[in-house]
Amino acid sequence: MELLRFTTAGSVDDGKSTLIGRLLYDSKSIFEDQMAAVKESSERKGLDHADLSLLTDGLRAEREQGITIDVAYRYFATPKRKFIIADTPGHIQYTRNMVTGASTANLALILVDARKGIVDQTCRHSYIASLLQIPHLIVCINKMDLVGYDEQVFNNIVEQYTEFASKLNVNDIRYIPISALNGDNVVNRSANTPWYQGATLLNTLETIHIGSDYNHIDPRFAVQTIIRPHTNEYHDYRGYAGRVAGGIFRTGDKVTILPSGLTSSIKSIVTFDGPVNAAFAPMSVSITLVDEIDISRGDMIVKENNQPNVSQDIDVMICWLNAKGPRTGAKYYVRHTTKEVKAVIKEVVYKMDINSLQRKEEDKEIKMNDIARIRLRTTQPLLFDAYRKNRTTGSLILVDEATNETVAAGMIVD
Repeated sequence: MELLRFTTAGSVDDGKSTLIGRLLYDSKSIFEDQMAAVKESSERKGLDHADLSLLTDGLRAEREQGITIDVAYRYFATPKRKFIIADTPGHIQYTRNMVTGASTANLALILVDARKGIVDQTCRHSYIASLLQIPHLIVCINKMDLVGYDEQVFNNIVEQYTEFASKLNVNDIRYIPISALNGDNVVNRSANTPWYQGATLLNTLETIHIGSDYNHIDPRFAVQTIIRPHTNEYHDYRGYAGRVAGGIFRTGDKVTILPSGLTSSIKSIVTFDGPVNAAFAPMSVSITLVDEIDISRGDMIVKENNQPNVSQDIDVMICWLNAKGPRTGAKYYVRHTTKEVKAVIKEVVYKMDINSLQRKEEDKEIKMNDIARIRLRTTQPLLFDAYRKNRTTGSLILVDEATNETVAAGMIVD
């Protein structure tokens, strides 16, 4: 069954957690004891309805303040698809949490309060979704019940967002009028919006096409580990295990191993369920080759006529995740696909003003949650593609050598 990963984003109190709770509740994905606990907590808070946001806000501080602080992951399935939801915070100081939650998403739900319209956080989160190359956006215009389900209010927000989105790199944007509190157009179509002829949110999530979201053109396979069973049945078996990051690999294909540049042919491709004739992203497989070649973790199997960039100087858009900014000359570990190398930050090219989408070339002091373009110099060449072409081979993280903390998430640019 196909898996769809999606994230929620929006300003504080736009109803992200309530929407996810409503989605889980109306799709019958909640156990009775979970629902009983939510109702009991809601009664203690003096509410006359079940506060569905409690299904995702698990931290005590989140429940007390009625906000989301950390990313909460929830899993559910319908007969058509499996889903992983990342409920991300709306506060400016938790931008880094949104970046981590959205980094693997196929789709982003951008929530807008129908009473407030497009606000700074809407623009901020939409820009981050665009920066992370999330292919699909669904703009959920929430709290329609508080504006009398007015069609004109909905149309005005659609017009505002469409104008703003023209600056973003997103091709698929859809708009749905909802009320997360009452369930309008979340799972079931609402009688309160007869003027809306589109699909409900759940129907859109179930049917949106994500098969072409992966890069099936550029073959990339980063070796994660070497499998040597040393059993009688598989005495000479040497498999290179990992996850296909792009393209299609078939048995018999001629391949090149980087960085050595040696060539061979694919002898077999094996999955957990047995041998297959072809593998494509994001399948996890073990590949065997016809020739005995010295291959280790961090090497990459590619096609001879389609190879990644190889360089020690890399331009990266980063979101800084650490409370302390980057130190001049400090050494960092770069973790990219299955390879780890040391690097230094050579230069901060510019910072982004996320609200205006303007470059700040004078102010280059990076603080937590800032997004900036930097230039890295690594001790060994990396095998990479631009992030816009391949989200797997185009992404990396920076880890502080001294503290072992992850300090930045990066997207490699052309």
